[in-house]
Amino acid sequence: MTKFGVVVFPGSNCDRDVAYVTRDLLGQPTRMVWHQETDIADLDVVIIPGGFSYGDYLRCGAIARFSPVMQQAIEHAQKGKFLLGICNGFQVLTEAGLLPGALTRNRDLHFVCDRVPLKVEHTNTSWTQAYTNGEIITLPIAHGEGRFYADRATLSEIEDNGQVVFRYVGENPNGSLNNIAGICNRQGNVLGMMPHPERASDTMLGGSDGLKLFQGLLEKVAALV
Repeated sequence: MTKFGVVVFPGSNCDRDVAYVTRDLLGQPTRMVWHQETDIADLDVVIIPGGFSYGDYLRCGAIARFSPVMQQAIEHAQKGKFLLGICNGFQVLTEAGLLPGALTRNRDLHFVCDRVPLKVEHTNTSWTQAYTNGEIITLPIAHGEGRFYADRATLSEIEDNGQVVFRYVGENPNGSLNNIAGICNRQGNVLGMMPHPERASDTMLGGSDGLKLFQGLLEKVAALV
């Protein structure tokens, strides 16, 4: 069994959605981790969900980055354990320095809520091994600050290292540089993505393309054990 932890900040609103996938659909032990906790050593995978941590005051993810649990999340990642940030969680990971770049206001300065096609750039990561290389999947997005930005040198480094995991296909919904929708760190154990795989994990909700992300990770963790 793989033990999941879903971090809950004041303002998180996709935490139960993630827990539904890991606990109810995949049958894995899952606990909600309040942001003030300082011991997450029991967890195999930590997920920082979407929402509006601290109301998105100051800057998305900027306040959450200083919550007590984040130091533990950083140490969790440094040990090679798995860490996933979805939407607001992606923003928190960049603010914490766990992933390069930043998420800025959408190109048209509007909140976007839609389903978008994505290209799976690599299947040699723990997160994407259940997909096929170049596969086009559809996941929901819902964000106002999802435009991925990095300076030219950082962007080049991300591309050269194969850290782009998901890319928007067709119309770019937010102006992200190089159509980037999700990236991982160089080691591959930390993933941040703006689209919501947990909202596309149950066919009753209109699609299950996101479920493969969690299933692939389970296979990887099982292989490591």
